Amino acid sequence: MELFLGFLVMLACLIFGVHHGGIGLAVISGIGLVVYTFVFGYQPGVPPISVMLTILAVVTCAGFLQTSGGLTVMLKYAEKFLRNNPKQVTIFAPITTWFLTVLCGTGHVVYTMFPIIYDVAIKQGIRPERPMAVSSVAAQMGICGSPVSVAVVSIIAFMAQAGHQVSVLQILGVTIPATLTGVICAALWSYRRGKDLDKDAEFQEFIKNPKNREYVYGEAESLQGETLPRSYYHAMFIFFFGILVIAVLGNDPELLPHFADKAGVLQPLDMTEVIQMIMLLIAASILIFCKVKAKEVGNSQVFRSGMVALLSVYGVAWMANTFFSAHMAFLKEVLGEAVTAYPWAYAIIAFFTSKLVNSQAAAIAIVVPMALNVGVDPVLIMSFISACYGYFFLPTYPSDLACIGFDRSGTTRIGKYLLNHSFMIPGLIGVTSGCCMGYVVAHLIF
Repeated sequence: MELFLGFLVMLACLIFGVHHGGIGLAVISGIGLVVYTFVFGYQPGVPPISVMLTILAVVTCAGFLQTSGGLTVMLKYAEKFLRNNPKQVTIFAPITTWFLTVLCGTGHVVYTMFPIIYDVAIKQGIRPERPMAVSSVAAQMGICGSPVSVAVVSIIAFMAQAGHQVSVLQILGVTIPATLTGVICAALWSYRRGKDLDKDAEFQEFIKNPKNREYVYGEAESLQGETLPRSYYHAMFIFFFGILVIAVLGNDPELLPHFADKAGVLQPLDMTEVIQMIMLLIAASILIFCKVKAKEVGNSQVFRSGMVALLSVYGVAWMANTFFSAHMAFLKEVLGEAVTAYPWAYAIIAFFTSKLVNSQAAAIAIVVPMALNVGVDPVLIMSFISACYGYFFLPTYPSDLACIGFDRSGTTRIGKYLLNHSFMIPGLIGVTSGCCMGYVVAHLIF
């Protein structure tokens, strides 16, 4: 009975908190912590400090990248690629948004791409819903394929805390083919979805009005032809070099400094600390060599969204750790056996937790430590990493709502019955195929 009541408290905090955004979710989690400690008598859990510090370093670096203009260079090349291949925009657009997220660590880069994708599609007579909806899904799927995303660095840190030393390249060796496979499968399904614009009676009726037609086919802003300062390119190359250094060091621990542990045995420097150091070094290099005003970094979209993710992980992970630690013996017996017998059960738990908290990082902060503590095989956790993206299930996520707003044709929409929206099937296809590929690759690598 106490377990059930405790679970209801956590569920209520998550549902109520998510309505107030990431920061709201973090502070509402404080209510759950107080109730668990002072009412239920649970010993407070441990906040994931190393995870939070890693997130902070990554978010700071990403903020410097955007403020320096390095991100603008990436977007310019992405736009050029799509405009040079307009007829295949339904396939290439989601791959592009996925790749941008992999490079930058955040799906919020997709906002700048939406008007470009729309403009390319509408000028080719392609139903904008086809490339736009799947591009929104692809941008979020790329999070778990990025070496600098909050989700991936969180998994590495949680694995290290549990005694499982997994390198960045090992994680990416699973997540990149898994998420990319999901994106391609979703894009292929989207290629012929919906009616062609010339056969869509509702759309044709809409553009009969000259004002509506001008609105639908109006020009969009473009980075093509714009000359960017050299410092923008320098920032981008500094960032890429830093990512390469992390990948090399993570793949070969012998290159790292070694220090004696409590038993006097030399051990390589923890990879979470390496990531923190390199991220701060990248940010410092961009600051020094690219003439960035440090005070402007705090106003960048990437930094703000990253700090919200940091706060939500802080509150949610601490609350979840307090609850699960109090019932760990029972959870090991029940959940451990269930996941062992039905491995896909972990994927379902991760999927709906993600929808509940509207964040892959927050879902990982809840599900991964619990799974590791009850004895779930780390290989299984990496196999189903694509399932940590479940917040497309209801069309309430900001990027999905922005996608609908940028589609001036009205073809990307929320359906009459809420669940029959433009992102549902691409999302389900992407996550399902990503999990299948992840399961195969993870068991081949480990």
